[in-house]
Amino acid sequence: MTIRERLLGFAFASADLLLELDAKGATVFGLGSGPTTGLSAESFRGVALWNRVAPTSVDPLNGILKSLRPGARSAPVELLFNAGEGRLRRATARFFVLPDLAPNVSCSVTWEGPVYRLHDPEAAPALEPEAFLARAREVMAPPADPRELALAFVDVDGLAAAQGAGEAGERLNARVEAALQAASVDGATAGKLGPERFALVRDRSDEVDLAGEMQEIGRSEGFELTARSTESALTAGGESLSALRALRVAVEGCLKDGGANTPERTFTAALSQTLNDAHAFQTMVRDRRFDLHYQPIVDLKTGAVHHFEALSRFKGSASPAAAIRMAEEMALIDSFDIAVAEKALSRLRQKGAGLLKFAINVSGASLADDRYVQALLRMTASRPEERKRLIVEVTESAALSDVEAANRRLGALRSAGIKVCIDDFGAGAASYDYLRRLSVDTVKIDGTFVRGLESDPRARTLIGHLVELCRSLKVETIAEMIETEAAADILREVGVDLGQGWLFGKAEAEPQTVLALNEPVTARRMGAVAGWG
Repeated sequence: MTIRERLLGFAFASADLLLELDAKGATVFGLGSGPTTGLSAESFRGVALWNRVAPTSVDPLNGILKSLRPGARSAPVELLFNAGEGRLRRATARFFVLPDLAPNVSCSVTWEGPVYRLHDPEAAPALEPEAFLARAREVMAPPADPRELALAFVDVDGLAAAQGAGEAGERLNARVEAALQAASVDGATAGKLGPERFALVRDRSDEVDLAGEMQEIGRSEGFELTARSTESALTAGGESLSALRALRVAVEGCLKDGGANTPERTFTAALSQTLNDAHAFQTMVRDRRFDLHYQPIVDLKTGAVHHFEALSRFKGSASPAAAIRMAEEMALIDSFDIAVAEKALSRLRQKGAGLLKFAINVSGASLADDRYVQALLRMTASRPEERKRLIVEVTESAALSDVEAANRRLGALRSAGIKVCIDDFGAGAASYDYLRRLSVDTVKIDGTFVRGLESDPRARTLIGHLVELCRSLKVETIAEMIETEAAADILREVGVDLGQGWLFGKAEAEPQTVLALNEPVTARRMGAVAGWG
């Protein structure tokens, strides 16, 4: 093997195409490492390089060539090559002037992505907002994308007017949508927010001029388009924070708040707020800067306190619900659920805790892997008797992604002596499926069925049937949001086992085993704490 062959091997190890340009920019020599439709080495010979690139790449190319000096190598430059028949392909090019060959210029080209077959009728169009977000859900599934990502907004003025130009206008719109889709992460994360407005998630290392590419497509189809592109990084403080999850939260917020007409104005603020909230939530969890308050749950037959639900309280916030929803969307909830369990156990271990028993909430999202269950079992490993004083309430605020896997994890808790409850039963579409497929000890009936129970006979009938079903499955029932003695009487009559609500007490910083007597309650025993039964 000659030294020339070895050098060519080294060159092709880092490039797809090698070119030599004369002083006028014409290609006098070309070699390619493989056939590339419309862009083979032979197709470049005798042709000035700037005649092979899109007009938007001419100025960057000329700037590089004019600045080169013998012995100097250029920085990489992103170029858009014309592959013929309306097709384009991105590339990274590097230029070098070897003193012995001056004024000729050596050029190496590395192709980035496939040739854009924009006339292909099956080319994927940009997605409508709802489909865009649905696709984002798939892309943002764990593990998190390790790439540095950005959300680009692209406005293409003149695109809507072209719609009235018949087949040519339809082809133009199809090419624009396909080009944006091809430029997006995984080639499938571009969304159409309006007739001339698009959003796409792209790799931040991709420096191709999207606006220039849109204008080039317009020229090739005989239309004059004006395009603008703006980007927002999907990172905060240099640390990736489930970027596509933040995207979904922020874009949904923009669309919900009527920002579809000006997303680039509202999105930056929405994304910034989402990321700031996420960082604040992470810091709060890390430093344990939240409190637990305890609301009593009583035996409806005896009035005795059965156990307490540990409810989180954030400083300066009336309700933690919005922050918890955000944490679920941003995949931050598992560390919070573990921190809640840690705080509840700490309170159980305080002197004088006696027979206190706590229910702690866990999001369905935290049951997507083993971390939560392993952490809870590890925290109680040295004091296994504490497990009998815990009940885990699985909230339906975030759907279980794999019910069978979640059931195995919950089974590990039950085998260790920790009871399991389905929270908010009836509030979500999957409630009965969960009851059928999850092995649980208790069902908590959502408060929406209890509120107004006294004047709604259908609600009474529904709860009665649910109690019968649970009793046949040997599952205990809890009703929440009980505010009147009349509602408590009805629930007692239909057979609900336990009750929770302001009638019995609000959530307090310390568990109150002695309940305040608001109204006469038959057979209520003050100060008693019942067992699990």
